Amino acid sequence: MTISYKSTSPYYQTKDDLGYLDVMVYRNIPSERDDILFEVTKNYEFRPDLLANDLYNDVNLWWVFAIRNNSILKDPIFDMRSGIKIFLPKITTINSELGLS
Repeated sequence: MTISYKSTSPYYQTKDDLGYLDVMVYRNIPSERDDILFEVTKNYEFRPDLLANDLYNDVNLWWVFAIRNNSILKDPIFDMRSGIKIFLPKITTINSELGLS
């Protein structure tokens, strides 16, 4: 049985064989010069899903922040602390990289 993941999933490019995920193939979220430097506020602490919902209207894109800020967010949930600064990719970048446009 092969499982298909949505293009918005972090597992979209990872092979699935007989219901078991292979080694994770990370999606590419490139840095752009005009990405916004954002200081995480208390209401987004430990909640990248809420930030993804507010920015991209999709809670499932929470993983985008960890990929784009991989040196800062080693753990995409618990490293998302109030006061840290991360780069936010534009929706156009997300759409282009995930094949949504």
